[in-house]
Amino acid sequence: MDKLAKVIKNHRKKAGLTQKELADLSGLGKTVIFDIEKGKETVQFNSLIKVLNALNISLNVSSKLMENEVTINEKS
Repeated sequence: MDKLAKVIKNHRKKAGLTQKELADLSGLGKTVIFDIEKGKETVQFNSLIKVLNALNISLNVSSKLMENEVTINEKS
């Protein structure tokens, strides 16, 4: 989670957003953004997806058992 936390924090800062602004864009509370950026492991997955979508970050999952990579939060 620490690597993802760093990616999210860097994207937020590059976008010129405060934690509060990102929280508002994501429809979440500021504490959730703080927890995500600190790498807290108890953050709900759906909250993480909302933040990734707000920052236009894709989450891709791959496995040796799958032929293709799957994008979890792809907007349709």
